[in-house]
Amino acid sequence: MLVTGAAQGVGQAVAIEGARGGAAGVFLTDRNTSKIQVTLDTLHEMGVEAAFVEADLIDTAAPTKIFSAALAHFGRIDALVNAAGMTDRASLQDATTDLWDRLFAVNARAAFFLMQRFVAHRKDAESPGSVVNILSINVHGGTPELAVYAATKAALAVLTKNAAHAHRFDRIRINGINLGWTDTPAERHMQSVTLNYGNAWLDEAAARMPFGRLLSPDDVARLTVFLLSDASGPMTGALIDQEQSVVGPRDR
Repeated sequence: MLVTGAAQGVGQAVAIEGARGGAAGVFLTDRNTSKIQVTLDTLHEMGVEAAFVEADLIDTAAPTKIFSAALAHFGRIDALVNAAGMTDRASLQDATTDLWDRLFAVNARAAFFLMQRFVAHRKDAESPGSVVNILSINVHGGTPELAVYAATKAALAVLTKNAAHAHRFDRIRINGINLGWTDTPAERHMQSVTLNYGNAWLDEAAARMPFGRLLSPDDVARLTVFLLSDASGPMTGALIDQEQSVVGPRDR
């Protein structure tokens, strides 16, 4: 299993849950080398072979670098999880071309070309495979300050369905999770520091949620591993809203 954004948050939880679910080996990638050791140590303590390559998904060469390193280490990759993502805020009125390019590079372009490499690999092996793309509930439109972010995830959502359709007879399943508000280290920093809401933001946000809390990385990891596994077969091209609100209905 190959997991991007594996140093913390959702990517880290997916890597660990995947190992718990029976993955024989996990290949990790992230640009954050200072935190990845925790993930590696946890996997090794579980008795699962794990390896890591540093890569910044803004780099156009990153997908080839990552996949080549994964194949060199394990020889085959049966599952891919595109969990890495940037959540920088920008509305229609204040977005810059630099921010647009960076978010699309990480959130859409890198995932697309990793899928390209993965599909080619599984087709060469004449063997099935499974991909899960971590998307966002903002694919349904999003809030004004998330205009560019929402656009990147919407692009990846369309690519998820397109690729799933194109390769269904190759038995390569490709699904996506439209992730709701999740309590991750990156989100904590965004809310408390970048947006200056202080340390009380999490309790205040949780109190407004139907289930009294935000989603956790472990919630996402369990659904991800289910979608990767035979238990969810032969489903492909599905975009699942993992969220506490239901898109469509509104209270009066």
